[in-house]
Amino acid sequence: MSSTGRDRAYGADGGNRLLDRVLAGTPPERSPVRHVEHLAERPARHGEWPDWAPDRLVAALRARGTERPWLHQLRAAELAHGGENVVVATGTASGKSLAYQLPVLTRLELDSRATALYISPTKALGTDQLRSVAGLDLPGGRPATYDGDTPNTERDWVRAHARWVFTNPDMLHHGILPRHSRWSRFFRNLSYIVVDECHTYRGVFGSHIALLLRRLRRVAEHYGAAPVFVLASATVAEPAELGGTLTGRTCHAVTEDGSPRGGRTVVLWEPPLLEEVTGENGAPVRRSAGAETARIMSDLVIESARCLAFVRSRAGAELAALGARRSLREVAPELASRVAAYRGGYLPEQRRELEHELHSGELRALATTNALELGVDISGLDAVVIAGYPGTLASLWQQAGRAGREGDGALVVFVARDDPLDTYLAHNPEAVFDRPVEATVLDPGNPHLLRPHLACAAAELPLDERALEEFGGETARENVTRLTEAGELRARRNGWYWTARQPPHHSVELRGSGGQQTAVVESDSGRLLGTVDPESTHGLVHPGAVYLHQGESFVVDELDLDEGIALVHAEDPEWNTSPREETDIAVLRTLRQLRTSNGLSINLGEVEVTSRVTGYLRRLPSGEVLDQLPLDLPERTLATRAVWYSLDEELLVGSAPGGAGLDPARIPGALHAAEHAAIGLLPLFATCDRWDIGGVSTALHPNTGEPTVFVHDGHPGGAGFADRGFAALFPWLAATREAIVACDCSAGCPSCVQSPKCGNGNEPLDKAGAVAVLDVLLAERTDAAPA
Repeated sequence: MSSTGRDRAYGADGGNRLLDRVLAGTPPERSPVRHVEHLAERPARHGEWPDWAPDRLVAALRARGTERPWLHQLRAAELAHGGENVVVATGTASGKSLAYQLPVLTRLELDSRATALYISPTKALGTDQLRSVAGLDLPGGRPATYDGDTPNTERDWVRAHARWVFTNPDMLHHGILPRHSRWSRFFRNLSYIVVDECHTYRGVFGSHIALLLRRLRRVAEHYGAAPVFVLASATVAEPAELGGTLTGRTCHAVTEDGSPRGGRTVVLWEPPLLEEVTGENGAPVRRSAGAETARIMSDLVIESARCLAFVRSRAGAELAALGARRSLREVAPELASRVAAYRGGYLPEQRRELEHELHSGELRALATTNALELGVDISGLDAVVIAGYPGTLASLWQQAGRAGREGDGALVVFVARDDPLDTYLAHNPEAVFDRPVEATVLDPGNPHLLRPHLACAAAELPLDERALEEFGGETARENVTRLTEAGELRARRNGWYWTARQPPHHSVELRGSGGQQTAVVESDSGRLLGTVDPESTHGLVHPGAVYLHQGESFVVDELDLDEGIALVHAEDPEWNTSPREETDIAVLRTLRQLRTSNGLSINLGEVEVTSRVTGYLRRLPSGEVLDQLPLDLPERTLATRAVWYSLDEELLVGSAPGGAGLDPARIPGALHAAEHAAIGLLPLFATCDRWDIGGVSTALHPNTGEPTVFVHDGHPGGAGFADRGFAALFPWLAATREAIVACDCSAGCPSCVQSPKCGNGNEPLDKAGAVAVLDVLLAERTDAAPA
């Protein structure tokens, strides 16, 4: 265990006391703690209410408890009031909502016709913000929700009378923009567009939202409005660039946080290896992050600490709460009822009750998914436990920010999962504490996404040359030409028109990459449980797959690909399932290339991935494999982008300085292990999840004629992840090597080179060979130059 002692005098005692409690009885030589960091308390910095804010609004805000604004709130509000687009990117519980409430409500108070639009990624967050605005009880505001839950009887009133409308991207796309003429009053007077939690708009989803916001802005301008954008974000790198990419307009960033923060003790925690338990191919298995989190929660509850535990899945949140309650029944049964689960899917009144009980102290611990990461008003807790890396440093600090009250210390525990990235972070604290948070990756120029949005835009208003410039210039023109050739658009002298009677909006899935969604239906009741995107269908809902939905377990009976339906029945088997897949990759076009004099080639380009799910494994929760069953599913092809490196075989087998010295028989396993670990570490450099990307390794690829490792985006046309990997290739590979070397296992395990999504059953894998390959690659970094 190491400790920097950084700012130790500032409020860390509370966190240290809680840490001592959860470590009580653990011998130092068996401690799971890999690092302890003390983060300083930060005092508040205030400004004064601006002269332009109406007295009635200021009085209402003061009555709510805001005596003076913090500096970042004031700075963002001043910019927005002055007509500048702004993105405020500050920490959790830093009051970002006031930064947009102040200018928006001022405008609504001073101009009786003005309107505003609020967009959030979730309905729950929109409801929270509506409640906050309505609680000010300003007569001119007339805030209202317009989403899928709004009764039809209320929708006409909202269109006709509401002045601040709270919605989400899905309703904006399906319900508002296709019928914008019914919203003419609202759009004609639209003054502000608020985009909340904009850091969540990344990858394919973010690219969809960027195109949706361009369509929104275009409709508003059609009615003569020029709305100001105010975006709120967690701390992210390059927030001004993110705002500009999302909105298509220049945005000013406000990042200096004036809110107070209590001191925090942050712990990197690696669960121990389990004795007498082995996983796939005999690999060692760690105690699960969920089980470790349940134990930590129970210790914190006994210590009378109020805590949140963030768990990656809904089922995991339920299981963590169940495990904590079970532990408490053994040692302090009167406290077992003080622990609960909180996740998406709960009714609003259930969520409100849980939030109230945590605030009041009736509940001491909640196990939650990221449903409590986004904007919900729970902060100032004694402790936060994060079970598994949430995908980005921005999310990690967003979740950690729920802990800490001004003047009091708090504890944050990051519990590493059995995963290469988690292992790397647990053993490399500088990657957590000294790295800037990531820039959000999105690509609104992806033709697979741009084309259907151009069709939607044409159905809303005819496209003209100015619109094509707004949507990407030449790329947009190429896609309009394709739509015209397909007969979906008709060219006229003044632009391009949608030809069909029905608008195309229903065919665009904002939260996926398009294509037919597979409906998951319970056979007995006919109940629709959910949908699965086309890229995931074969792997998630093949016959025999175990499918989880809101904590319930189902087994797939039948998959009808033509009709897009998977029929399931409720069952809770003792095993889970993972697909086995054969994958080939072909290079279509190389876009960028670096080469070294010794024969290393690094590339970014367009590829076609051909894959087929051939079977699946059934495993016990311990990781033990029960059996492998065959499947007969068709091939799928994916045109996307990839980063890849190929190298002269002599660099791998040569024993001279600079060579890996590998026996030729070890090359496939070495490349395969290096590929797995690299996929696990890419989320550290691009805002993606390992499930957003895939990989292929081969000792001889037909397009390169050399040993080659590919890492590709898992979405049609790419989502920008491969591009980010190419830009950060050598730091990425250095982190990959560090993660492999730091792992305690001897021959490879899920913490380093094994992958839960491997289509080949994690065979062959050569951990030591992977390190040798990465050493060769990193030795070449100084010689790499554009080809």
